[in-house]
Amino acid sequence: MLSTGALRAHLLAARLAGPVATSREASLRSYRLFAARDPRVLLGLDPERDWGAGDLLALMADRCGVSADPRHTTGPDVIDPDRTLAGLDAFAGRLAAVAERRAPVLLGTGHPHRLLGFYAALADALSAAGCAVLTPAEGISVDITTRFGLRTYNLAYVRRVALVCEGGGRSPSCATGAHTHSPLPVRTVLAGAAEAGGPLPELVIGDHGWVCGAGQLGIEAIGLADTDDPALFVGEAEGRVSVAVPLDDAVRSSYYRPLTRYVLNRACLSR
Repeated sequence: MLSTGALRAHLLAARLAGPVATSREASLRSYRLFAARDPRVLLGLDPERDWGAGDLLALMADRCGVSADPRHTTGPDVIDPDRTLAGLDAFAGRLAAVAERRAPVLLGTGHPHRLLGFYAALADALSAAGCAVLTPAEGISVDITTRFGLRTYNLAYVRRVALVCEGGGRSPSCATGAHTHSPLPVRTVLAGAAEAGGPLPELVIGDHGWVCGAGQLGIEAIGLADTDDPALFVGEAEGRVSVAVPLDDAVRSSYYRPLTRYVLNRACLSR
């Protein structure tokens, strides 16, 4: 079993925590946009209270370990590895609980190029534990507003992890999927499950809009989030996201493998 100390060292060496690639400028910009309720950073969350940029900075300092000093405006942002470890422990606890109930789950990612392997390993372990890993609404089109205008994507499942790919059926791009922050994919998936009369997930596992979109609809959701993704941490603070794990969500996919082993061991789901 990977020890806590070994994982902590890996988090720092891989820049999953400590000084990360996400810039302070990007994080502060996200906090200002969230305070202005820009849908691009709300990720499907409808906050209950008014969050000013200063409130968000204080929250992110508490949840992630970023500097609370508003005069610190440049350079790499910082994530406290001990907060990441605490988040992973809580994340594993929710996996263990859903596995014990053998409850249905849904996994989805807006970062398929980086995080697909992490979620796919969780899907395999939860399936082996008796959970139904849901795959509704495959192939359904979703129109998402991007910086390039309105684009049509298709819902797809790769290794039982939901993602979106460029429109036009199961094109080669579906093997890796597209990056998105939108909550529309999870809303479409959940609507498809309900219309088909199938079960709804008791837990959604993912990132970006997959987590916030599900949590806003009252479904338990857990996920990973970077310092420029305040929505997940606001959702956690307001009780609509069960666990938000602070880490860099865009490093090499292989760097997440030790996290997979750690989480599955903590959840007693290792095979």
